[in-house]
Amino acid sequence: MEQNKIFCDAGRRVIEAEAAALVALGQSLDDSFAAAVQMLLDVRGRVILSGMGKSGHIARKIAATFASTGTPAHFVHPAEASHGDLGMLTPGDVVIVLSNSGETPELADLVAYTRRFGISLIGVASRPNSTLLTQSDIALVLPQLGEACGTGVVPTISTTMTLALGDALAIALMEHRKFTPENFRDVHPGGKLGARLSTVANLMHTGAELPIVAADTPMGDVLLAISQRGFGVAGIVADDGTLTGVITDGDLRRHMQGLLDHTAGEVMTRNPTTVKSGALAERAVAIMNERKITCLFAVDDAGKVAGILHIHDCLRAGVV
Repeated sequence: MEQNKIFCDAGRRVIEAEAAALVALGQSLDDSFAAAVQMLLDVRGRVILSGMGKSGHIARKIAATFASTGTPAHFVHPAEASHGDLGMLTPGDVVIVLSNSGETPELADLVAYTRRFGISLIGVASRPNSTLLTQSDIALVLPQLGEACGTGVVPTISTTMTLALGDALAIALMEHRKFTPENFRDVHPGGKLGARLSTVANLMHTGAELPIVAADTPMGDVLLAISQRGFGVAGIVADDGTLTGVITDGDLRRHMQGLLDHTAGEVMTRNPTTVKSGALAERAVAIMNERKITCLFAVDDAGKVAGILHIHDCLRAGVV
């Protein structure tokens, strides 16, 4: 038990040190951070991230975060850059180089290349007078707080701050660009996240699959349309394509006597529940659960029928 306490105390000490470092980092943000965001907003090409060792791992993650939130970015390894990958950089790019000391030898060729060809450079390091930061167009200085290991040799606090700084840049860019969940889904189509961000338009049935009829359609033809489409429902549309009503099993039961003597407009339920085609599929599922229905017509901003969504479509896509 005593050993367990020692282990937990060590873990808490590291986490508390890194949490304090993040607070200090947040307080240190100044006009240089704002200038970096503006430079990244104005970039005509891509954002190139680079770093060596642990900084390289952080750079890869930041590049991935940028790319997934609307800022085209990729990682270039500094050693590979010196052997031909410098050709990946163009004058329209912005290069972000990470190095806690700012003196990492492997970065020299990359930094020199940006200076030679006028490529914008943002440096991230903890030493303001380091080679990297003095050569950079914009210098982002990390607070000098040592490392959580106590010896100053294991990148911990420094990498945590660098990662958080990358997240801060990415989210600032994302918010300024008004990057929506729908935009996010475009680059995250797979897995549970992709399913959560699926829109109604991604899953709905359209065109010839739609069980729609006009208000003056005889009920015999309406029953045929319901049977052929297999949704158990029919939508009644006006001449301009707007949805004016729906016919469900409940409507059929209520008009069972003399059903075939009626038209769709006489049997339908008016002002049906709908969902916008651009809404998240999760929203459609919530509506269906709340209303205890299995189908939902999707409409565009003008109220015209765009498609129909069945609860099974959502379940197959992993939207629950």
